[in-house]
Amino acid sequence: MLLHSTIIGKGQPFLILHGYFGMSDNWKTLGNQFSENYQVHLIDQRNHGRSFHSDEFDYELLVEDLYFYIQHYKLEKVLLLGHSMGGKVAMLFAVTYPDMVDKLLIADISPKYYEPHHQPILAALNSVNFDLHNTRSKVEEVLRIYMKDEGVLQFMLKNVYRKTKDKLAFRFNLHSLTENNSEVGEALPSFTHFDGPTLFLKGENSNYITSDEIPLINAHFSNAKIVTVKNAGHWLHAENPVQFYNNVIAFLS
Repeated sequence: MLLHSTIIGKGQPFLILHGYFGMSDNWKTLGNQFSENYQVHLIDQRNHGRSFHSDEFDYELLVEDLYFYIQHYKLEKVLLLGHSMGGKVAMLFAVTYPDMVDKLLIADISPKYYEPHHQPILAALNSVNFDLHNTRSKVEEVLRIYMKDEGVLQFMLKNVYRKTKDKLAFRFNLHSLTENNSEVGEALPSFTHFDGPTLFLKGENSNYITSDEIPLINAHFSNAKIVTVKNAGHWLHAENPVQFYNNVIAFLS
């Protein structure tokens, strides 16, 4: 099945992949800016946004979804940017199909294995009963019991939409994301390599990329450089969009 996307602008194709629980809409503002120079594809990955839902969910499948998408639109030499989970997909895609990627950009994630750490968020989301919690304020009330981080709370609420006249739902496939949560932290397979130009963008206040990961990054991506985005955590593109944009444009230029 074909991934849902919003395509804006003209020029070299620039594909952007959101993170876990995210969607293409999260990148709308930056996507519009990038579209002044590129043909931007804001993509919803499977089980997210407006793309199809599936019980199956792992990085190999996400990469094949992206391959099918690129083939469908007959894209060549793409620029590929992925944040967090989307960054893992972008990395695996680049080492699997290196000839299809011109430049690779990874936002605040490394190739290493990450211990599962989304259980509290999943518990909060699974506590919502849309038969009972039939207004946005009621959903927010339930999530606030579990979520103390206002940024994370608002990020999750963006996924609430009106499925029918009388019922709300999450845009993501919560059942599949819960069942397959252990897949999200998987490492890039050993001895895989991409030698094209690669930029890792790290949030200054984030611990997703530390100095310990630099040798691993260099082992997989021999033509990589790492840039720190100031005054930003894991959601660096939202917390410091000006520096994020400037770093990306400088790299692509």
